[in-house]
Order: sequence, then structure tokens, then C-alpha cells
Amino acid sequence: MNIEHVRLFIRVATTRNISLAGQELGLSPAVASAHLSKLEDQLGVRLIHRTTRKVSLTEEGNAFLPHAEDVLASIEAARSAVGAGNNVPTGHLRVTAPTSFGRMHLTPILKSFLATYPGITLDLRFSDSIVDMVEGGFDIAIRNAELKDSSLIARKLARDTRIICASPDYIEQHGEPKTPDELLNHQCITLMGLEQWQFNMSDEVKTIKTKGRVRTDSGEVVRDACVDGLGIAISSTWCSYQHIQRGQLIPILTNYPLAGQAAIWAVYPSSRLLAPKVRAFIDFVTEFFGKVPYWDQ
Repeated sequence: MNIEHVRLFIRVATTRNISLAGQELGLSPAVASAHLSKLEDQLGVRLIHRTTRKVSLTEEGNAFLPHAEDVLASIEAARSAVGAGNNVPTGHLRVTAPTSFGRMHLTPILKSFLATYPGITLDLRFSDSIVDMVEGGFDIAIRNAELKDSSLIARKLARDTRIICASPDYIEQHGEPKTPDELLNHQCITLMGLEQWQFNMSDEVKTIKTKGRVRTDSGEVVRDACVDGLGIAISSTWCSYQHIQRGQLIPILTNYPLAGQAAIWAVYPSSRLLAPKVRAFIDFVTEFFGKVPYWDQ
């Protein structure tokens, strides 16, 4: 069995597109289709339903897929083991990340990462939507939300410190709240889905249902609206640290920490062994951010 044919089958299973899968591996559509046919001939079963509109896996294809993934991951791990100290991780690495975090903190380190690992090529997708890793064919997803899918593994890259903040202009015009309850008398800029702010009190978790005239699905818009004096906001320090350093935002309610411990996570499917290229990216990013990330220093 040709391992490259297996690799192609896995990419077809995730992309549902023979041409796209072949393109990723440097194959023409005709060659990719021929390779898949050879794999099916060797196995003696049909793995893929082909139509003019879409590609789908047969029952046998779905049964074969997890074994194919395990075989490919084992081979990549074996190659890495016998080549330790001589070979660097190689391959095509697909990464998805939140738009703001990706633009602010991943893009600046790409040059250094690619120089360190010249055998790796990167395919990045920045989106504030939670992307289906398997359907999208991603190796790694960077997330700052709680992991709910038990079929995935998460590794902590850095802490995600969240603060309440306001601009000097807003405080001058409207005053500074001294307790969470006083937020009810202020304009609050909210991220969609986070309209209720929770604080760790001495003996309970206090929930404040905020109100305000601005709500958005973008953390950067929340921050910028806060800088413009439109209200009080929750912001991650990785998003707002430069504005805090410049005095454009002021942390408030510092004696009332927000409930929950947020973090930046690297997420990958648990059904596969950790490929060398994936480990290289995670280790590189973790080391770059450090135990105390630069946005909290």
C-alpha cells in the first residue's frame, strides 16, 4: 500500500474534493483520481462515491479513515524519531485562529517560525467563528474559549487575562464605578454572548447583566469603542495591552476579579498522534509567549 495514496485519501475525506486534495499534495486532478483508484483496487473495496457535484465516503471509506489517520501519524512519528537531530519537521500545516489574536500575535512570528522550520509550509485561516477542525482539514486550532468537544485535545499556550477598562474621557465625564453593582448605572460595551459579567466576590460569584448602546462580535471593536469613550468594556490584555501602556485605557474594578480562568489554547484532534510539524508549531508559539506573556508584563 502506497503511503502517499493513503495521505491523499485522508485529504479527500476532509476536503470532500479530489481536485483540492490533489492540489495540496502537488497532484493534478487526473493523477489524484488515479491514485485513489489504485488504493481502492489494492483494498478491494470502493472508498469514495464520486459524482459531478460532490465526493463522499462509502461505508467502507468511513471505516478505513481512522485507521488510515493512525497509520499516517505513526509513520510521521517514526520518521521523526529515527531522524532526531538530523531532520526538521516538514509538511503542510493548516492552522485556524481567532481573527484579532491571529493578526496581532501569530502573524508577527511567522517569519521566525518559517526560518526555523524551512520544510514546513503554512496555511492560515483567521476567523472569529468556531471552525470544525475535521471538516476544514485543520491540524491546529488556536482558541480562547472553553473546550467542549471531548474528541479534541487542548494544550495551553498562554494565559488570557481579562480586565474591566474604560477610557480617561469616559471616566472624566461619567465617573468610575467602585463596585460591580455600579456598572448598572453605566454604558457597557459588550461582546455578543458575553452580556452578563461575572465577578469573584468574597463568598459568591456576582453576576451583572450589563446594558449599553454598543454590542459587537469583534473584540477589537469592543476595545476601540472603549478607547473612544463609548462605555466600559471587558477586554483581554493581549488585545488591549498597548492601549493600556499608552494611557488610552485604564483598568478599573481591579479589586473585583472576573470569574473564570481564561487561556489561549492549541487544539488538535485526539484521534491522531501528535505529528512533528504540529508539535513544532505548538512548542515554538509556547516558548515565544513565555510563562508570563509579553502582553501581561
